[in-house]
Amino acid sequence: LKKNKQKKHHCVSRRATVMTQGAAMKEQPNRPTWSRQIEFTLAGIGCAVGLGNVWRFPYLCFRSGGGAFLVPYLFMLLVLGIPLLYMELTVGQYTRRGPVHALAIVCPLLKGVGMASVAISFIMCTYYNIVITWALYYLFSSFQAPLPWQNCNNTWNTCSRTPFFVNGHVIRRFVLRVLTVTTFSLYVCPLLRYKMLEQTSGVNETGVIRWELFLILLLAWILIYFCIFKGVKSTGKVVYFTALFPYVTLIALLINNAQLPGAVDGITFFIVPEWDKLLSVEVWVNAAAQIFNSIGIGFGSLLAMSSYNSFNNNVLKDTLTIAIINSLTSILAGFVIFSAFGYMSYLQGIPISDLAVDGPGLVYVVYPQAFASMPVSQLWAVLFFFMLLCLGLDSEFAMVEVLVTSLMDEFYQTLIKFFRRKELFVLAICGFAFLLGIPCVMQVGIYVFQLMDHYTAIVSIMFLAFFEVIAICWSYGGKRLSDNLQEMTGKRANIFFRACWLVVAPVLITVILIFSIIQFKPARYEDYVFPPWAQGVGWVIALASIIWIPLGAIHTLWVLPGSFRQVTYIYLFLLFPSLVIVGSTHVYVLLCHTGVNIKPCVNITGPFL
Repeated sequence: LKKNKQKKHHCVSRRATVMTQGAAMKEQPNRPTWSRQIEFTLAGIGCAVGLGNVWRFPYLCFRSGGGAFLVPYLFMLLVLGIPLLYMELTVGQYTRRGPVHALAIVCPLLKGVGMASVAISFIMCTYYNIVITWALYYLFSSFQAPLPWQNCNNTWNTCSRTPFFVNGHVIRRFVLRVLTVTTFSLYVCPLLRYKMLEQTSGVNETGVIRWELFLILLLAWILIYFCIFKGVKSTGKVVYFTALFPYVTLIALLINNAQLPGAVDGITFFIVPEWDKLLSVEVWVNAAAQIFNSIGIGFGSLLAMSSYNSFNNNVLKDTLTIAIINSLTSILAGFVIFSAFGYMSYLQGIPISDLAVDGPGLVYVVYPQAFASMPVSQLWAVLFFFMLLCLGLDSEFAMVEVLVTSLMDEFYQTLIKFFRRKELFVLAICGFAFLLGIPCVMQVGIYVFQLMDHYTAIVSIMFLAFFEVIAICWSYGGKRLSDNLQEMTGKRANIFFRACWLVVAPVLITVILIFSIIQFKPARYEDYVFPPWAQGVGWVIALASIIWIPLGAIHTLWVLPGSFRQVTYIYLFLLFPSLVIVGSTHVYVLLCHTGVNIKPCVNITGPFL
């Protein structure tokens, strides 16, 4: 008994509780912090505001009732987006660790959730950079006069009156009208398909590497590297421009578009409410999914970046700033996009509903046509694609930072010993991700991109988010999270946030997950449906991130010593550490030996085994 007491005293003094760990971590001298707090805010805005705000939200709003869609959208922002962002920033700032270590502290049994966040961020950063590559390609092409898509006098395109498919939607007579004295002609100028991608007929035909895109992809990774190689010290300086420039461009485009004929009709089409759509469950689920995916809950990006905050930073202020600006940006982008659609509809006599598409087809096929007939079209094209570049870079920063932060937290001494400098380690990460992205710059690349995006961004993230909420909101507990907030800022989370964490968020995410499973459709690109073997590869990609959740749990249980009954009790403690466990001294010491964080209030008296 004396020996057990000595062990217990040693374990308690050596291993702090979760509450005291955060306080100790704030004193770590080697953990870098943002030079100014505004840098984190801008980085958070850049991470949340991405291409989805431009190419997804406007179409979703149009399809789901126009202005009426703002009702479920703002409701989901209030009860889902803001509370979950508040949760992630709190965990990251308090633990001062990346997703893997943070989730291991919060709930050891679900530490695999943090591993899955790292895996999904790395998978996404390998193919997401191809979007930046396309933006750079179009940016360079925009310096030509006339713009490459302004006419069909090229060797790589033809004049046609046939329908053109974008993301499965038929763009009837989709083209630029070229006016003459007596007549006009309609032309399809598929720069994306035939000039830039030179895409094959399907995933079975791989084709060759598009060397132009290969070099631009290399350039994109070089840009990424020099923006993040110094960690938050370099990223914090870059975001002053990359996070703010898109707003300058969006406002300039809106002012220009508003003066064009037909723009008012486009905006009206965008905002006129169809109140009957609010009776559809799908509209509410789409609103929740858009909030969820736009802010980036579950990716680990904002959690990783918040780990570099000062310990006493005002988390709530950053949460509200990032979430509200993200949503306002989506609405602003909607006005810009649909004012341009109204102008195109006026010129071509095409219904706006035929022009309204989402995804890459919007920003790389449909919207560039609007520039073709605008005054100083080259200027607007350059500004637009440079804006897309900035939006893509900010999102890419965040995804790469998740991997770098997590690996440095876990293997700092080993990595520094091997690479000598952190900058070389970041270079290795960027180089490896570049190599993995090469299939996306082959002629089959658009199919690879679509397959990876479908099974990563749509399938994996919902499972990941579900388990993250379970780990933090239920296992760790809203009360303990509030205690952490009080220690950092002097204020606890109010009853609204605690209710959202414990009830509203888990229920909504469960509904979204179930609805996504019921409504799930195999991946496709335009009118091309991927063959079964490609769908199988897609599921392997999805499992590459999800599999870490059960693997993390198995590893935690595997390293625990003791009998089956002992491990069962420890399992309950690992899953619900916020509960007070009644047990024996033997279980207490056993938990100490395994490195599990024990609450001081654990009752170690009475029979347990």
